[in-house]
Amino acid sequence: MKTIFAKYQGTGNDFVMIDNRQNSFPKDNTNLIKKLCDRRFGIGADGLILLENDIETDFRMVYFNSDGNQSSMCGNGGRCLVAFAKSLSIIDKQTTFLATDGLHHASVLENDIISLQMKNVSDVKVKEDYVFLNTGSPHHVMMVEYLENYDVKTNGATIRYSELYGKEGSNVNFVKQLSENHFALRTYERGVEDETLSCGTGATAVAIAMNAIGKTNSHHIYLDVEGGKLEVTYVKEGDKYNKVFLKGPATFVFEGQIAW
Repeated sequence: MKTIFAKYQGTGNDFVMIDNRQNSFPKDNTNLIKKLCDRRFGIGADGLILLENDIETDFRMVYFNSDGNQSSMCGNGGRCLVAFAKSLSIIDKQTTFLATDGLHHASVLENDIISLQMKNVSDVKVKEDYVFLNTGSPHHVMMVEYLENYDVKTNGATIRYSELYGKEGSNVNFVKQLSENHFALRTYERGVEDETLSCGTGATAVAIAMNAIGKTNSHHIYLDVEGGKLEVTYVKEGDKYNKVFLKGPATFVFEGQIAW
């Protein structure tokens, strides 16, 4: 059988996109999804995303990590899916879609920039040397001094598989402050089981975590990821972070057809 796909990337976080409105893709075939994401024997991507019909919104997002398993929300993937939906003429400049963590609103701006509303966050656990929160996916956030030379894969895997997070694990973000509202981060992603060039829910988690521990009072945070630049804005109301938006580029790479 053959599958038509498009590949998109958001600050280096890359995805295989498939229009599954006819429900023809075998979602339970973990090995197929893993193969399509393989960088040597497949298309190559951090994840695979299906665009499906939804009764109440413009479309539904179904996300799989590169290990072939269906996963939680992906911020960069959501932004790329919005760009994909626009290319299919499903939407124009505004959209509402459903993902595993609920309803999302998004806007298509100029120069391939997509602004995506993330979930509200009310439970931020501040510990002595790290912060844990869920921004659609679970994230461990900690500051390190020498981010450029930090062994993200080894240290990230140690935390991800530790007793702290049990069987489900957590994504892990390592952060360095650059200015009052500007941070650099590197992320180890569960499901990819390696560092990725960018993580949208991770960037969102870092922005909120840095405010929660008093590193910034700004509600507009600039974030340098390995694959580019992202922005996160939010409205803080008491201990809650509402109207959270992730903004950055979502770029078409190529399209094609693959046999399986």
